[in-house]
Amino acid sequence: MPVHFRYFRTCRFSIAALLPCVPNADIVREPQDGVMLYSFCTPLSRRVYAEVDAGRRKVDATWVAGGPHASARPREALEHFDYVVVGEGEKALPLLLDAIERGCEPEGVEGVAYVREGRMHHTPQRSTVCLDEYPPFDSRRLCGPIEITRGCPHACAYCQTPRLFGHTVRHRSIPSIVEAAGAYRDVRFISPNALGYGSDGVHPRLDKVEALLSAIHGKRVFFGTFPSEVRPEFVSERALALMDRYCANRSISIGVQSGSDLVLARLGRGHTVAQAYEAVERCLDADFTPTADFIFGLPIGDEEDERATLEMVEWIVRRGGRVRAHAFIPLPATPLEHASFKPPSQRTVRTLGRLARAGKLTGSWEPLSTFL
Repeated sequence: MPVHFRYFRTCRFSIAALLPCVPNADIVREPQDGVMLYSFCTPLSRRVYAEVDAGRRKVDATWVAGGPHASARPREALEHFDYVVVGEGEKALPLLLDAIERGCEPEGVEGVAYVREGRMHHTPQRSTVCLDEYPPFDSRRLCGPIEITRGCPHACAYCQTPRLFGHTVRHRSIPSIVEAAGAYRDVRFISPNALGYGSDGVHPRLDKVEALLSAIHGKRVFFGTFPSEVRPEFVSERALALMDRYCANRSISIGVQSGSDLVLARLGRGHTVAQAYEAVERCLDADFTPTADFIFGLPIGDEEDERATLEMVEWIVRRGGRVRAHAFIPLPATPLEHASFKPPSQRTVRTLGRLARAGKLTGSWEPLSTFL
């Protein structure tokens, strides 16, 4: 039975993580006969649904959805797909494919949704995945950053991570990370908070961070940079000293999101503006370039809160840091899923544009509604 992962650049890390679980699958850029596997996020959903609907008229396939959008809205996805893997796919996907090949119903496969006789069935959710039981990628077919941490104890109102992977933080063991790093000269990681490695996600365990970094010393290690970031309150002098000793990167991605304490509190971020300013200062003092992430278009706060954010952005740039802008997207299964993008003021738009033209700011502050 041919099995195909549909490749999208924005979802390549998900495919890389699932390929070891489906060793007979290949990667395609258009629908093929067999079983078509799609992992997709919300901005891709309309494009994916249109492709699947058209593909049903062209190829003989069974259609399986997964990833953050389908997991959050399985009923919607089942209007287009035959099955949805809800949540983590490492355990469920191989079992579902086996059931499809045998022509059986997936009643015994945990975390799968499907429709029979007009009624949606959703099997009970499975236990969480132990990262060490699955390689982070298949180095023969598609490599990706090494996922070292999954889950998040925080509950940011805009974020799907804890809703998809849970609030309990799970870490890949150092031996497993070292083995995966053998495929690389330059080593990068996936983590919601790189400096939280080995911890509960709230209280740093820098002894664990040092054990990890020292174990892969000798390679070019990029830690606390995209596709990872760090939380402001985890940026300490000791943490920066470890990164200075073991890591190749001289920039650090810091998740700030807003320059307003009111907005941070309502988002449930769990840190303050003062902690973010302090993190930026510490990075600069240690000769690291801070790259601060901010979300624009949030439905929370007023003109004063937006002004405080803009002032912080300009301060970071004046001090020698950089800024990465993100447009707010109301993601399903989050507290803000029914909110709308709130257009930034003209002053904010002009300032962000000027900083972007000067090479100090990247990203986007325009709404992505056309993709939803």
